[in-house]
Amino acid sequence: MEIQKEAKHRTLTGVVVSDKMSKTVVVRVDRLKQHPKYKRRYRVSKKYKAHDEKGEFHVGDKVRMEEVRPISRDKRWQVKEKLGSEKNMSTAGTASGDVSENVS
Repeated sequence: MEIQKEAKHRTLTGVVVSDKMSKTVVVRVDRLKQHPKYKRRYRVSKKYKAHDEKGEFHVGDKVRMEEVRPISRDKRWQVKEKLGSEKNMSTAGTASGDVSENVS
């Protein structure tokens, strides 16, 4: 009797930036990198194509994806769960009715 170990797959967390393909979403994963000389930290992002069988994830969703066997030429990741929704902070509070001024 042999006991099989369950393989530990790599997981990444990112934001869905495109859901226009069928059964596929594009996920942007951000990470911080440090400049070797100046020690300044800056953000670097990379896009991954991930498998979404049911089409349940949409643009702006924060998701966790797991590495799987190759599904197609570009897809080696599968979306596992939705962690929340990322709001677009640049347009928040700029609607015409939100700004109130005291004009005398």
